[in-house]
Amino acid sequence: MPVNRLRAFLDEHHVRYVTMGHSPAYTAQEIAAATHIPGRALAKTVMVKVDGRMTMVVLPAADKIDLRLLKKMLGASKAELATEAEFKESFPDCEIGAMPPFGNLYGLPVFVTDRLKENKEIAFNAGTHTEVMKLDFAAFERLVEPTVLKLSMPA
Repeated sequence: MPVNRLRAFLDEHHVRYVTMGHSPAYTAQEIAAATHIPGRALAKTVMVKVDGRMTMVVLPAADKIDLRLLKKMLGASKAELATEAEFKESFPDCEIGAMPPFGNLYGLPVFVTDRLKENKEIAFNAGTHTEVMKLDFAAFERLVEPTVLKLSMPA
């Protein structure tokens, strides 16, 4: 079960969380609707290659990533969306496209948009297309230690 790795990590760090099952959903907007979580509080994970290096960008479901801004903020020469084929091997215990925003568990740098930080709690895919987890943003930030930048805008 994909969520076991994440659950064990959160338990080890004494973080309170809630898991919620839902019918299969594949887009952030479908997940938000199925779980009745506002799009601004549902964190979606987007895989981006920055100068050829795989990175994880986390933003509200209702937002759109600004790759030009990401490139500028990181001082990179190139930033582009990664294909599923390019990143699926990095997440062997997750369904494709359902990886949680815990890049630290997979050896990946994590960049979070400042707009997500506006939420007290966030919810996110827990490794499957049928389960989300919800926890305090402060706990997420403490455990993942993401770089918080202005990376997105409302879609």
